[in-house]
Amino acid sequence: MPRVFTQTFGVVGAILEREGKFLLVRESNRKGPDDGKWNQPAGWVDVGENPLEAVRREVEEETGLALIPTHIVGIYSLVRKDIEKELGATPHAIKIIFTGIVSDSETSALADDITETRWFSPEEIYAMNGAVLRDADIKQEVKDYLAGKKYPLEMLHHTVSR
Repeated sequence: MPRVFTQTFGVVGAILEREGKFLLVRESNRKGPDDGKWNQPAGWVDVGENPLEAVRREVEEETGLALIPTHIVGIYSLVRKDIEKELGATPHAIKIIFTGIVSDSETSALADDITETRWFSPEEIYAMNGAVLRDADIKQEVKDYLAGKKYPLEMLHHTVSR
């Protein structure tokens, strides 16, 4: 499905921590400004999809790991003016960032657009610039997680009107 950047769009992502390190994925096979950059496991919420299901799906597709969401770390508004000229529009994602329990071993293969996963220390993430790290707000998300910001999943209400 083609992505349209003429208005804000919904994204889910996960801050996954193990032994003081955070899991990032390297994106590739993309024709665009983010090819080869590190990102958190994240992606668009499909139309009609519950964001909790979307984050489970995205984490499994991009890391091969199963996620049980336990909390919301925060809601972030990311405007990508850095890629505005290349895309001919300004992407503006509203991101719901979750954390939770992740499986110890891969349950499935990585998605075609992910070449590798790696655990990074907070200091390594903070040192990354826009040439290496896809979304600048990931640094704030890690800081918020380390500050103990955790909100109950009950904050999120998904309603399908029929």
